[in-house]
Amino acid sequence: MSIYIDSANIEEIKQALDLGWISGITTNPLLLAKEGTEVSALLKDLGHLTSGSVFYQLISETFKEMIEEADRALDILEDKLVVKLPPTDLGFKVCSQLSTRVSCCPTAIYSPAQALVASEAGAQFIAVYVNRATRLMVDGIQLLVDIADVLTNSPTDILAASIKSPDEAFQSIRAGAKHLTLPFDTLTQMSDHPLSQEAVDQFKRDGAGLEK
Repeated sequence: MSIYIDSANIEEIKQALDLGWISGITTNPLLLAKEGTEVSALLKDLGHLTSGSVFYQLISETFKEMIEEADRALDILEDKLVVKLPPTDLGFKVCSQLSTRVSCCPTAIYSPAQALVASEAGAQFIAVYVNRATRLMVDGIQLLVDIADVLTNSPTDILAASIKSPDEAFQSIRAGAKHLTLPFDTLTQMSDHPLSQEAVDQFKRDGAGLEK
């Protein structure tokens, strides 16, 4: 299992990576645009920050242009690159072409049928929008269960995205997701619990240990 930070903000990413248990970075066109920085320079910075994967989503609209865009991203990120693709006929066609030489992740998956197609196209990951699925159409956790069921014995891993709480993160893993990508606010909530803090405070107040 891997946990990624879903962000393109350098300061957020530095803080997340400093925690010591974040495996890499996922981005999307909206997150990249929000930073107001030239994308190639920003991707280069992200690649320098992490030893893990950096997910970059293609925005080109033809087969030839998408392949060329993926190659440009590959030049920047090298073996850290995971290419995100739209779950469309064109996106899956590009996935089948690219997945033999770079990891691919069709994103915004909302159905088991799309997951099956992604797997047949050679995708190493699929990104399922859990919270957004719950809000817009179905129970996002049940969607993960259904997708995990149809991907049994498939080499394609489920990356649960659009996660808004630690409980939703836990439920996603239990439902069959292999990886999580979390926005900074959710990520920083993962290690906190009021009862844990209460125990720590008691240890400090009443306990003993090696001291200077």
